[in-house]
Amino acid sequence: MGYLVSGQHRNPAVMSWGRRLFYALPLLWLTLFLLMPALFVLKISLAESVIAQPPYTPLLQEAADGSTSLQLTLLNYRFLFGDPLYLLSYLTSLKVAFVCTMLSLLLGYPIAYAIARSRGRLQLLLLMLVILPFWSSFLIRVYAWKMLLQGNGLINGVLLSLGVIDAPLNMLYTDGAVYVGIIYAYLPFMVLPLYAALARLDYTTVEAAMDLGCRPWQAFYRITLPLSLPGIIAGTLLVFIPAMGEFVIPELLGGPDSIMIGRVLWNEFFTNRDWPIASSVAMVMLVILVLPIALLQNANRDRGAARG
Repeated sequence: MGYLVSGQHRNPAVMSWGRRLFYALPLLWLTLFLLMPALFVLKISLAESVIAQPPYTPLLQEAADGSTSLQLTLLNYRFLFGDPLYLLSYLTSLKVAFVCTMLSLLLGYPIAYAIARSRGRLQLLLLMLVILPFWSSFLIRVYAWKMLLQGNGLINGVLLSLGVIDAPLNMLYTDGAVYVGIIYAYLPFMVLPLYAALARLDYTTVEAAMDLGCRPWQAFYRITLPLSLPGIIAGTLLVFIPAMGEFVIPELLGGPDSIMIGRVLWNEFFTNRDWPIASSVAMVMLVILVLPIALLQNANRDRGAARG
């Protein structure tokens, strides 16, 4: 009677090692592929640009007497904040990312709601249509929009044949083309988290609220929208973060005045070969993106502690 049934006895030491391994693997992955590259970029941003291979000075430099000293400089960041071009590129990227995120939310929420409320094969078909663009190359999809928006493209051809316009519209190489390209490319990243949140929603609560006298818009505002807030936050982050650093879409669809931080970063790295300045640009962008996420997580933690 003093023995446990086989399979029910658990060794605390084995459980402890298993728990450590469970946490160690993702931490190792994040350290190797996130933290170490970020530290490498930070190191380059604190060096000076030189004509050499690699094109930056080492942080540990050996003097004539054989001593080794650490040479760090903040001149790259001082130059970054002193040049209005970089400030303009950051502000432009923030504006484009914010507008595209809000428009993606306005477009994606009804789509996700319709998919969540559908059933059976129709739901699978709608989900497949959302995921279908991922089956083709991102670059090919952007080039397809370039073909559609150009002067002799399909859109202008249809409008001219219908007599809506007399001359081709200038749609390509404009800010509007950049907005259209980014929204098209990242709309699925908004729809899928919203669908996941709305699919878990108990719609009997909405029906009960309407039975108690709530109008449909009131039930949506007071019940559906708050319960779908985790999906809204997830979709917003998944769209805003890549849109902020987007390079391909502004390069192919935007004009010369479309100065986003991704294009500036590319030019500094590969055209000017100024790796320290490019690394400084990347580190500032990383802080801009990480800081709001950290503040949001802290606010959610405080809100959860207050409820508890």
